[in-house]
Amino acid sequence: MSEEIKALPPEGSTKCTQKRNLTGGSMGRYRLFLAMTLGFCLLLVDGFLWHGPSAGLTATVFAWYALTLAWTGPRVLERRSSRALLLANLFLAATMALGSNWYFRCWNLLALIVLIPVHAMAGLASRPWWDPWMLIERLKLLFQGLFGNLWACFAAAVPDKRTEEKPKRTMAVVLGLCGAVALVSVLLPVLISADALFAASVEALNWDIRMLHFSDGLQRLFWALVFTPFVFSLLYALAHPKLLCPPEEKKGLRVDALGFVLALAAVDGLYLAFLAVQSAGLFGGPEYVESLGVSYAEWARSGFFQMAGVTVVNLSLTLASLCLSRREGREWTALRWLCALLAGESLVLLASAAWKMTLYVSAYGLSFKRCMTYWGMGMMALFLLAGLWKVRRPDFRFCKWAFPLALAGWLVINCVPVDYLVAKNQVDRYLSGESPAVSVQYLLYGLSYDTISQLERLDGEKLVSDYTGQTCWRQGETLAEALRGRQLDAQWECAGWRTWSLSACLAAGGLQP
Repeated sequence: MSEEIKALPPEGSTKCTQKRNLTGGSMGRYRLFLAMTLGFCLLLVDGFLWHGPSAGLTATVFAWYALTLAWTGPRVLERRSSRALLLANLFLAATMALGSNWYFRCWNLLALIVLIPVHAMAGLASRPWWDPWMLIERLKLLFQGLFGNLWACFAAAVPDKRTEEKPKRTMAVVLGLCGAVALVSVLLPVLISADALFAASVEALNWDIRMLHFSDGLQRLFWALVFTPFVFSLLYALAHPKLLCPPEEKKGLRVDALGFVLALAAVDGLYLAFLAVQSAGLFGGPEYVESLGVSYAEWARSGFFQMAGVTVVNLSLTLASLCLSRREGREWTALRWLCALLAGESLVLLASAAWKMTLYVSAYGLSFKRCMTYWGMGMMALFLLAGLWKVRRPDFRFCKWAFPLALAGWLVINCVPVDYLVAKNQVDRYLSGESPAVSVQYLLYGLSYDTISQLERLDGEKLVSDYTGQTCWRQGETLAEALRGRQLDAQWECAGWRTWSLSACLAAGGLQP
């Protein structure tokens, strides 16, 4: 039995057909679910779309899973992988209400946009979660669920006594009216601003253009009504899975390993020459580097981003060689040795980049980008070690371990107070005399509120320009005034539940009204 068939849920996967009769429950139950879906869409619009990735998104994600459990029951919690992904999604959603770093918020938002549909389609897909084609299959199922059962929303909204033709017409009328109002409200002001003659003609009709613009609350309601049929359609598809035969198992493409052997031999030779030059710089010290006409600081800060990209290319080449080559003859043996050499060289390249980064940090201190670079190189090293294990055991499923490893690594870095550590490092370097300046502007406005507690260690009566060395930035403003302004920003964010965060609340805690 194939892996795809084993991965099917007991009831199989889905391919929802467009029936016109709601099944699996009473009409009253479906209308209750419709009201709950509308409430969720209101929360989605008001808590997230209107206020961005903050505590409103946290509430939206938790509400989504509560709504899903109400529709489907505990089926989404049956598998261990599904439970693990549920906890990961809830954790990523909780970080929106805990931290205030917009870099993490934006990337966590992108992760949730991918992981929530992947999790929702887990019980409907035929491919297991470690299959590289899993994302494409679940994306197709997602669109099928969003658009394939739009009739269900209107069938639940109209009375039971309606004929089958009337719900069709009702859906067409409602969609047409919503589309007309949305298009006219958007296009008419644009046309008025684009042509003076048309603007004068509209003005001659004595219309109040403001009538075409909804109030803030009505806008939220309008967009919630627009989203409700699609969300209801998706939930209906999740609650009514149909059997879908898994795809036929196809024999993977295999090519002669000789081509990969030649390519790998050339790449390995190039990296050996590169590492020879790198080792001379690493062990020769500043004198050797400057004797070649290159500044030691310039040499130290160069190359670590390029090495990270090169590592990705090397790992991809290793996996492609192992997966696409025929496993026979001396060519296969040579291929495995060359792949092992390439992975080893990539690890050395990463170590070299990490060492150069350490030299640069010792001279200029930590920053958020440098901390994330360290994390990225650590994750690359783990992936390379997994690639080495696949060289040893060619049947090892790399993606089965790479996906959870990447997710676990991202969850771990979300738990690290990066902004706090950066601010502590810079303030410590200034107080100890290692650095003549502190990047107050960067720490206050480029990072989260977690930096405020460290900046309070400095003398608040001194001018900000005395710390930064930039006399043009906010002349005459003291550090205490800058900190108070930032605390007021934190206090404003904590005023509403949609924008609240624990980081902002702690930063504003010491501020007197």
